[in-house]
Amino acid sequence: MARIFNFCAGPAALPEAVLQKAQAELLDWRGKGLSVMEMSHRSAEMVSIAEQAEADLRELLAIPNNYKVLFLQGGASSQFSAIPLNLLGDKTTADYINTGQWSKKAIAEAKRYCDVNLVGTAEDTNFSTIPAVDGWSVNSEAAYFHYTANETIGGVEFHDIPAVGDVPLVSDMSSTILSRPVDVSKFGLIYAGAQKNIGPAGLTIVIVRDDLLGLARDVTPTMLNYQVQADNGSMYNTPPTYAWYLAGLVFEWIKEQGGLSAMAEINQRKAAKLYSFIDASAFYANPVEEVSRSWMNIPFTLANSELDKQFLKEADESGLLNLKGHRSVGGMRASIYNAVGEDAVDALIDFMQDFEKRNG
Repeated sequence: MARIFNFCAGPAALPEAVLQKAQAELLDWRGKGLSVMEMSHRSAEMVSIAEQAEADLRELLAIPNNYKVLFLQGGASSQFSAIPLNLLGDKTTADYINTGQWSKKAIAEAKRYCDVNLVGTAEDTNFSTIPAVDGWSVNSEAAYFHYTANETIGGVEFHDIPAVGDVPLVSDMSSTILSRPVDVSKFGLIYAGAQKNIGPAGLTIVIVRDDLLGLARDVTPTMLNYQVQADNGSMYNTPPTYAWYLAGLVFEWIKEQGGLSAMAEINQRKAAKLYSFIDASAFYANPVEEVSRSWMNIPFTLANSELDKQFLKEADESGLLNLKGHRSVGGMRASIYNAVGEDAVDALIDFMQDFEKRNG
């Protein structure tokens, strides 16, 4: 069976080698006579899978010893509530910067629990930029500073870690984690939904500094309490075991590719190819300010939007799937996460070039 090129924003492409290994182990995991899906989460086998996955993630990201790594359920969106409930402590204000749809959702949820100080917003540019740092209104008394590292929908990305002084820095890295090295020590907390660069949907990673544990408000649901999850090895209840296992296979695969520095080189090269082609064309356009462009999610429009449906139909027929832009912005979007190879980007560019010749 021929595999297609999948440009979906999430759930996204998984490395073919990972899928093949999971397939080989599906019925019989390493001679144990059962699938990982059938294992008790308390079994020695599942505990070993979980411990290896955490060890590999710690190695990839060089996570310092004074951070806990949690493997949770609920998607990154559940963390929109969990973060203020766990990190506010006796404070009443948190800093947020608004760079797109996911920032807006995080802000709306945080307003249920605290006063949100809006540090900056890109609404005036239709979320095509990162707000200039010299215009930020940072509150040094805030419980934490939250930003979305990469806006999956708009294709806007921070390429530098914000400097916010002693205020704990919190980042939603759902669509950029593991695409390059990152200095975890600069953060109080990093969280990410799995379904882009980590594994299948159903798993959420939280990396939290030890000194931020134990601050949860009394009303915090037990399942959202980071201290409880840390004390129970992310197994206070039955965790998403199969998603955890697959994430572990992805971590192994990234190590085999040469780690995050190698992934960064590939990802930068893929993005540069596609942006260069779009910028050289009068038929296609990218709406994002050049210095704010995402490596992972590249939106683009056609000069004649009446051709959108034809473009998507022909792309599907050519084995280039899930290129339709998010319903809130329209147009097209190519998500080129770690598992989307350079061959996929080359095939997309070839198709776009041919489509332009025939319709431009």
